[in-house]
Amino acid sequence: MSARPPRPPAGRAGVPRGTAVLLRTAAATVAAAGLGLTLWHGIAEPGTALAFGLLITVGELARWGARRGEREPAPLAAAGALAYALLGESAGRPTTHGVAQIVAVVVAGALVGAVPRIARGQGPACDHVTRRVLTVAFAAVCFQPLYNSGELIRTVGRGPGYALFLLLLLVLTALCDAVLAALLVRARTGHPYGPLLRGELHALLGIGSAVCATGVVIALAVAVAGLWALPVFCVPLLLAQLSFRRYAAVRDTYRQTIASLARATEIAGYTSPGHAHRVAALSRAVGRELGLSGPDLTVLEYAALMHDIGQLSLVDPVPEGATVRLPEAEQRRIALLGGAVVRQTGAPAAVAVVVERQADPYREQPLPARIVRAVNAYDELSREGGEHPDRALRALERLRLGTARDYHPKVVESLARVLARGGVTGPAPG
Repeated sequence: MSARPPRPPAGRAGVPRGTAVLLRTAAATVAAAGLGLTLWHGIAEPGTALAFGLLITVGELARWGARRGEREPAPLAAAGALAYALLGESAGRPTTHGVAQIVAVVVAGALVGAVPRIARGQGPACDHVTRRVLTVAFAAVCFQPLYNSGELIRTVGRGPGYALFLLLLLVLTALCDAVLAALLVRARTGHPYGPLLRGELHALLGIGSAVCATGVVIALAVAVAGLWALPVFCVPLLLAQLSFRRYAAVRDTYRQTIASLARATEIAGYTSPGHAHRVAALSRAVGRELGLSGPDLTVLEYAALMHDIGQLSLVDPVPEGATVRLPEAEQRRIALLGGAVVRQTGAPAAVAVVVERQADPYREQPLPARIVRAVNAYDELSREGGEHPDRALRALERLRLGTARDYHPKVVESLARVLARGGVTGPAPG
């Protein structure tokens, strides 16, 4: 990785980390209270508790080996935990478990399901368990006291009013989970909170809404048919989870193929080693800083990996692959050649567009092309200074001087903020 400007004061980075510590402490406190009260008062309806505990455990085990960063790696466990939090009856008989036992069962299921991860030396997924405990506790606190006291049924009845109450509770629970998820990712990565929250809220329209709806359906089905309803509703969800894992594996394989193709310019000697992957990692971080998420980030990453692929069409390599010093017409020619190559790889058309437009004036570019151009220029310019300690700052200054036409000011400032936080740590993509 190229040089980086000095890190910001520790206090600025300490705010999100402090939030993560606070959330984990709150989750640990809630979990300890739930386990302690359940052990003190005994387990109510142990058969029901065991059934839901096993369901949560199976859901957690099904995520074993899931790629880190999946937005909801255990939908079966999430749906089962939510169903237990919203369970008021079983086979027509009122249940007597309370909030403490719900938290205890969810924690026990999550910990048992984490045994394979611990055995492999990975340790439990603290953020995952933190979200699960706090979200389920929120739903249980909102539902169980009202239902067990009879106040909920007296107020809204068992008709449309009851359904509307559950819908409202689902929305609030989903929002709670999205807020927690964004806070924890912010603490782990340092990315701005706003784009992270928008990404989490966008995900609620997909698998998040399916998890919430399945949780309510399971609770209502158990209320009528008893515990026999669990396998009827959960086996399809487990199969869907496994299918999602297979899709994620295929997507990861495709991404590795793109990354391998990006190395072709390095192997052929057209670009410096690691350049494409540095640009891709840094572009992704800048994209998050500017609010991109989901498929937009994927397009940006693929385009950044293959942004130099057009150089393979050149007879004479560009010295050190540094296109930033070439005339504008030559930069555009290489970009158009690269776009033509990308279109032959089967990559999405949006990726080819970004590669083709990366050499245009920034006012004519889509946002991903603006990001790729600025980050590519930074990586190339920061390597020109050799081991000079100020080469990264000089490269940023060159980009700022080019904001009149070549580089978008907001992209350059977002890049500076990412670098000020330490840039991109860890292994390069691919």
